[in-house]
Amino acid sequence: MRALAFLLPVLLLGACSHDSSPSVASSAAGTLSVTSDAFSEGGAIPSQYTCKGEGPAPTIRWSGDLHGAKAIAVVVDDPDAPSGTFVHRVVLDLPATTTSLGPDAPAGAHQARNSGGSTGWTPPCPPSGTHHYRFSVYGLSTVTGLPDGVDTDQALKAVTDRVVVQGRLTGTVSK
Repeated sequence: MRALAFLLPVLLLGACSHDSSPSVASSAAGTLSVTSDAFSEGGAIPSQYTCKGEGPAPTIRWSGDLHGAKAIAVVVDDPDAPSGTFVHRVVLDLPATTTSLGPDAPAGAHQARNSGGSTGWTPPCPPSGTHHYRFSVYGLSTVTGLPDGVDTDQALKAVTDRVVVQGRLTGTVSK
C-alpha cells in the first residue's frame, strides 16, 4: 500500500505532463525516399554542417510518388533537445517539382521561424550526448500560403493539415 501511495502521484504527474514541443502529425498516404551526399541514414552529420564548422544546411534530395502533392515542405528537428524537440528549419511551399534543398531556399519558398527564433537554418549544436536530427520532407495537398518568418507552431500545423506523402532522413551529431 505504501508503494502504491508513492507510485500514484508519480503516475499522475506522468499522465498530466506532455511534450508540448512542435511536431508534424501525419497519416500520409505514401513514403518518399530522402537522401544526402553528406551523411547516410543514422550516420554522423559531418562537423562542417554543425556549429563546430561553418554550419550550412546539408543538401538533401528526395524521390518517390508525390500522390498528387501541390507543394513540398521540409522540417528539420532534434527530438533529443533538453527542453523538448528543437526545430532547426521549416521550409514551406517548395514547388512540387522540387527534388532537393540545400542551404538556401529557392525563390517562391518561404521559411518559418525556427525554435531559436530566427528565420531559416540553425546548425546542430548539441549540449551533450548524441542527438538525432530528422530531415523530414512532406508532400502537401495545397500550398500553405504562409509568409517568411511565420511562427513555428503555425507552420507545423499548416503542414500537418496538408500532408499527403512524407519521407525522412535522420543523422546524428555528438558533443
